[in-house]
Amino acid sequence: MRPLAHARILREQRALRAGHDVTVLEKAGSALDGRGAGIVTHRPLVAAFERCGIPASTPLGVSVEQRVVLDQAGQIVDRASIKQVLTSWSRLYALLLAAFPKDRYVQSASVSRVEQDAGSVSVTCEDGRRFEAEMVVASDGIRSSVRLGLAPEVQAQYAGYVAWRGVCDESVLSQRTLDTVFDTFGFGLPSGEQLIGYPVAGSGNSVARGQRRYNFVWYRPAPDDGTLQSLMTDADGVHHPLGLPPNKVDWRHVAAVRQVARDRLAPQFAEILEKTAQPFLQPIYDCYSERIAFDRVALMGDASFVARPHVGMGVTKAAEDAVALTDCISLHGANAQGLQAYEQARLQAGQMAVERARKLGAYMQATAQTGDSQDKVQRDAHTVMMETAIDLSITRSDLLTHP
Repeated sequence: MRPLAHARILREQRALRAGHDVTVLEKAGSALDGRGAGIVTHRPLVAAFERCGIPASTPLGVSVEQRVVLDQAGQIVDRASIKQVLTSWSRLYALLLAAFPKDRYVQSASVSRVEQDAGSVSVTCEDGRRFEAEMVVASDGIRSSVRLGLAPEVQAQYAGYVAWRGVCDESVLSQRTLDTVFDTFGFGLPSGEQLIGYPVAGSGNSVARGQRRYNFVWYRPAPDDGTLQSLMTDADGVHHPLGLPPNKVDWRHVAAVRQVARDRLAPQFAEILEKTAQPFLQPIYDCYSERIAFDRVALMGDASFVARPHVGMGVTKAAEDAVALTDCISLHGANAQGLQAYEQARLQAGQMAVERARKLGAYMQATAQTGDSQDKVQRDAHTVMMETAIDLSITRSDLLTHP
């Protein structure tokens, strides 16, 4: 029998190259290369890609060397020298898909049931297809149906704020914005809120100057008192509690957030948001597990843990999960013992990422809970700049901070 993986090829390419027989079941029926926005890369992610057969020299995205904080007037009030490569979900997906055998990537496979006994696991899809395996890796997201059956007490917890997101073409931006912020990892920090932004590849994954895009994520309070529900309701009055498609965001909410940007953000950031064709929003949740191995079934990626995006480690964490799983089943076999070893290797790391992200987002959560625009959890611009989206394995001496 062969290990059976549910969802992302990011996890399973490692196991395939290590000699395991892997099949990916993907719920989506079409290509996913147009999905997602910006992603911060870290050293473990590059190392994991190497184990997939993707050379370290392969360009993943756009390199930046500076972080800057802009005040409301658009002046740089703090900066630090930190080199990072910023990429997009689309770019990573394209690289992995090209390296993964097409006959092992099964699309339109929505899993409805997972059953196991002492020696095997079976997976049944909604269309009746059935797969047998020695183990199953459930990587089916924050609202994992597999996790629901194994650990129903584990639920996604709303943090009290949302992220407005989008990407803006470099070619439409003013020279001031290009000169002051475009080539940086930028921060805007209005009271109780946070905006980050950075350049990513443009259309066709181009990183050529003039063809790139600027990705932004703007965290804003949205209490669960009707405010969130209003944001998640489209212009036709349809409520989307589990996720609002980008093209369904109410145009009136888009107009309102653009006005707030003009009032509260640096002009450079306000311009970026104004010129983004389709801003969208994402409620911020986290998810914390006490177990990620259940005999012959394991949880991975967002199915196991979801840390708020402030740590910038979601994709890297999934890659580290995949490396650990590959090593554990290589050592112990595709069985309960191998998955128990995987849990021992990755459980604490996932829990720590969630806890750290909660700490980084505490001041925004406090604002959402009290309705007070004054920060209830003390923070300063430099600390936010230096702790956001930083690889947990990097020490302070690795960072070239400002004088």
